[in-house]
Amino acid sequence: MMPQFRVHSEYKPAGDQPDAIRSLTEGLKKGLPFQTLLGVTGSGKTYTLANVLERLETTKPVLVLSHNKTLAAQLYGEFKAFFPENAVEYFISYYDYYLPESYIPQTDTYIAKDASINENIERLRLSTTASLLERKDVLTVASVSCIYGLTEPASYDSMSIHLKAGMSLDRDELLHKLIAVQYERNDYSPERGQFRVRGDHVDVFLSQKEEFLRLDFWGDTLDTISRYEVKSGKAKSRPDEALIFPAKHFVMPQEQVEAAIPGILAEMKECVRNFEAEGKLVEAQRLYQRVNYDVEMMREIGYCSGIENYSRHLAGRPAGSRPYCLLDFFEKDYLLFIDESHVTLPQLQAMYKADRSRKEMLVNYGFRLPSALDNRPLKFEEFLSLMGQTVFVSATPGPFEQERAGTNVTELIVRPTGLPDPPVEVRPLGSQIDDVMEEIRRCTAQGARSLVATLTKKSAERLTDYLASLGIRVKYLHSEIDAIERVRILNELRSGDFDCIVGINLLREGIDLPELMLVAILDADKEGFLRSSRSLIQVAGRAARNEKGRVILYADHVTDSMKALMDITESRRKKQIEYNRIHGIVPHSVRKQQRATITDVLGISGKTGANLAKDAHGLALRESPGAYFTSSNDSSRSQKQPMPAPTEENLDAIVDELEAEMLEAAQNLEFERAAALRDRIRAISDDLDRVPFLQDAKAGKKKTAGTAKKRTAGSSVPPRKKRKG
Repeated sequence: MMPQFRVHSEYKPAGDQPDAIRSLTEGLKKGLPFQTLLGVTGSGKTYTLANVLERLETTKPVLVLSHNKTLAAQLYGEFKAFFPENAVEYFISYYDYYLPESYIPQTDTYIAKDASINENIERLRLSTTASLLERKDVLTVASVSCIYGLTEPASYDSMSIHLKAGMSLDRDELLHKLIAVQYERNDYSPERGQFRVRGDHVDVFLSQKEEFLRLDFWGDTLDTISRYEVKSGKAKSRPDEALIFPAKHFVMPQEQVEAAIPGILAEMKECVRNFEAEGKLVEAQRLYQRVNYDVEMMREIGYCSGIENYSRHLAGRPAGSRPYCLLDFFEKDYLLFIDESHVTLPQLQAMYKADRSRKEMLVNYGFRLPSALDNRPLKFEEFLSLMGQTVFVSATPGPFEQERAGTNVTELIVRPTGLPDPPVEVRPLGSQIDDVMEEIRRCTAQGARSLVATLTKKSAERLTDYLASLGIRVKYLHSEIDAIERVRILNELRSGDFDCIVGINLLREGIDLPELMLVAILDADKEGFLRSSRSLIQVAGRAARNEKGRVILYADHVTDSMKALMDITESRRKKQIEYNRIHGIVPHSVRKQQRATITDVLGISGKTGANLAKDAHGLALRESPGAYFTSSNDSSRSQKQPMPAPTEENLDAIVDELEAEMLEAAQNLEFERAAALRDRIRAISDDLDRVPFLQDAKAGKKKTAGTAKKRTAGSSVPPRKKRKG
C-alpha cells in the first residue's frame, strides 16, 4: 500500500481553516494548475497546507519553495512535526562561504572561485534526492537553490548500488563499486561518505544519513545487511535489501568524462581561432592554457577545478539547453507550494540574469569557454515549464499570482485563536520620536515587546543609539547581519533579553513574534518600496499574534498605501470580530515555543565558521578593509574604535572579523574586496604563523564532527578548526 501523508497534531482545524482546506483540496482534485492561499499572519497557513495533503486521495511528492534559509528552516521544522511518518527533506545552498569566479576588466583582476561547504547541509541535500528516487511521500522544503544545476537524475540513479541479502557478490567487486561512486576507504575513523573493511564485513557510512550499513560476506555471497546508528552504534534493523546512492551529486563514470573531452577541445580550438582573428592574443593564449590544463586533469584524475563549467559537454546536452536541477527529480505530477510568493517569484526571476552577467565577462576575456554559460540557474520561463500543480501562499499576493490564479483564491482571514487584525492608528510625524519612545516604555511595562520600522540604515542606527542612551533595551537588524545571527537576535527579543527592535526591511515575512504588542512605522507617508501597501501590510502583520497588538503610522498625510492598509485591516477586523461574536470566541495571544532555527535543523550549536557577522568579541563590520575597528558589547551600536595591531592575544578576534567582512563582501558581489580581505587574512597568518586552520591544513588534519566544513575544488582558504574557549 502506498504511504499517505498523515498529520500528527493536537489541534483541530478552526476559524477559516476548515473552509480553506476544503477549497484547496477540491481545487487540486479538479486539476486546477494555480491557486492562491491568501492567509493573514497567524492564521495557520502551514497547518492548513498539511491538512490539504492528508485529504488528497493520491500521494504526490511536494515541493515547498521559500525565499530564504531562515523561513525554510522554520517550515522544515513545522512540516517535520506534522509528518513524522513521512520523508520531510530540506534543500538549500550548502555553501557557508562562496566567492564565485569572476573577472574585473577595469583593474585586470581575476578572482578564482573560493568556497567552503557545510557538510550537514550537503547531507540533507543528498537525503532529499535519495528520498525522491526511493518513495512518493516526500515533502521537500527548498530555497531558490533548487533551480541551480544538479546531476542528471537518471544517471545518478543508475550509478546507485543495489544490494540484496543472499546475492552473489565478490567483496572486492563491491569495494571497486563504492570507489566508483565517490566513497572513500577509511579503516580507522570512517565518516559520512566513507567505508571500512574488517575481515568478512564492510561498513558503509551512508552519505545522506547518519547511519551505516554493515555488509557481512560468506565467501562470494552477501550474507546479511544490517543498519546501525552512527553515534550510538546501536543496530536499527536488518533489511533484505539496501540501496547505496553515490556519495556526491556530481559523479559520473570515467568513460563519460573521456567522451566529453573531444567536444571540449573542439570548442576551445574554435574560440582560440576567433580570438586570434580579432587580435586578442592574450585571451587566446589564456583560454588555450586553461582548457588544456583542465582536460589533462580530467584525463588523469577524472576531475578538475571548476569542472561544473564543462557540465554541458559532460552531460551531452545541446548548446543553450537548460541544466538539470532538483525539479527534475520530481515526477511530472507533483505539488508545488510557493511560500511568501510575492517575494519568492521575483527572486526566481532575478537569478539567471545575475549569473549570466558575471559569466559573460569570463567568456569574453578568455577565462572560460562559451559553454560555461550553460552552467547556470534556470530562466524563469524554464521554471514555469517545470511547475506542477501550484498553490501560491501569501498575505499580499503579487501581480503574477493574481494573473495566474485568477478567481481561484482561498482566504484565511479568521484565526484559530480568534485574534483580530491589530487596529491601525495615524499620528503626527513631527513628534514621532518622543511619541514612539513613550509607547515603547508602555509596552515594556506590560512585559511586551516593540518593533520600530525606519526608512534607512542610518536612521535605524541613530534611533537605536538614542533609545539606548535613554535606558531602553534595544537592538537593530540590518542587511549586514546574516540569517543565523538574525534568528538569534529575534529569539533574544522573544526571551526578553531586550525590549525593542529597530529595523528597515528585515522584519516582514514570516517573523513569528507572539510577544510583540506594538508595531510603529516611522515616516509612513514616504511613498516607495518600503512604504508600499504590500510592505505596510506585511510589517503591520507582525503585531497580529498578540491580543493587545497595535499599529501606529507616523505621517502628516494619508497616502494611498496607508489608506489601503487601513481599509483592508478594517474589513478584516469586522469579519473576525463578527465571527468571534457568533461563535462565542474570546481572543487570546498565541502561546507557542520558539520555532526551529537553522542551527536546530542542522543539529549544530552556535555559529559555523565565518557564518556569523558578529560573535562574542562584539566585532562590527567595517566599510574599509584597511582599518580595524571594534564595538562594545552594548545592545546598541557603539562608536567604532581603532583595533590594535595583530598580536597573539587578539589574532583570533581580528581574523574572525576579517572573515565576517569577507563573507559580507562576497554576498554583496564585491568580489575584489572579498579577495583583498582573503589576502589580508593570509598575510596576518603568515606573519604570526598561528592561525589554527592553516596549521591544520599543513598537518593534513581533517575536520570531523559538528559544524564540519570542507574545501571545494579550487578553494584557497581551508576551513578553520573550532577554537577553545
